[in-house]
Amino acid sequence: MNLTLRIWRQHGPEDKGRMVTYPVQDVSPDMSFLEMLDVLNERLILDGEEPVAFDHDCREGICGMCSLMINGEAHGPQRGTTACQLHMRQFSDGETIDIEPWRARAFPVVKDLVVNRNAFDQIIAAGGYVTAPTGSAPEAHSVPVPKADADAAFSSAACIGCGACVAACPNGSGMLFTAAKITQLSLLPQGQPERYTRVIGMVDAHDEAGFGGCTNIGECAAACPKGIPLNTIGRLNRDYLKATAKRSGTPGS
Repeated sequence: MNLTLRIWRQHGPEDKGRMVTYPVQDVSPDMSFLEMLDVLNERLILDGEEPVAFDHDCREGICGMCSLMINGEAHGPQRGTTACQLHMRQFSDGETIDIEPWRARAFPVVKDLVVNRNAFDQIIAAGGYVTAPTGSAPEAHSVPVPKADADAAFSSAACIGCGACVAACPNGSGMLFTAAKITQLSLLPQGQPERYTRVIGMVDAHDEAGFGGCTNIGECAAACPKGIPLNTIGRLNRDYLKATAKRSGTPGS
């Protein structure tokens, strides 16, 4: 396959940035998207040019580092996959592909396709700790958990923190990520002692980091490579309302 790549190049956070066009020849349909970028970078290095900076780590769809907008879609056209697991057979010979970084105020561009996602770390840190008994490990079945709760908690825990939800949201909201990290604990017995202080702390950190508000458009769930459902945000909202009622001392809360 012969392709034309239009890639966002930005030397640093203060640089204005621009789209630069690169032709790429003899791309195998069996290559992953990141392998195709590797081929481009090898050529650029041999030509004495600066390679394109992009994030990557495991390349197995687990770490969430491969944050790319591909033709205007987070992680590209294939649903339920990350950019590193996207293969070039999803594209056509002669196609022009636009490649950009995540676009959100809370994710400032570091260089080229790399963004700073420390805002997610701040949200996690605001969640604090989970109370756990000391001593030996408890028996596996000593704390019963209903299967529906266990399944929902596992679904939320599948979040890899890639930021596709933020990039896809017209408001730049990180509520799907925040909701996933909150509800994976709020559904389990181990997460109950800090349940309501956790939700207030993490939502406040979300807002302070500069993420937009959630208006239930649903683009976040559509772009999520791990298929975290939109109703996860509903669980967060219920916990947040209960938490604020408890904090204000509302009767019956």
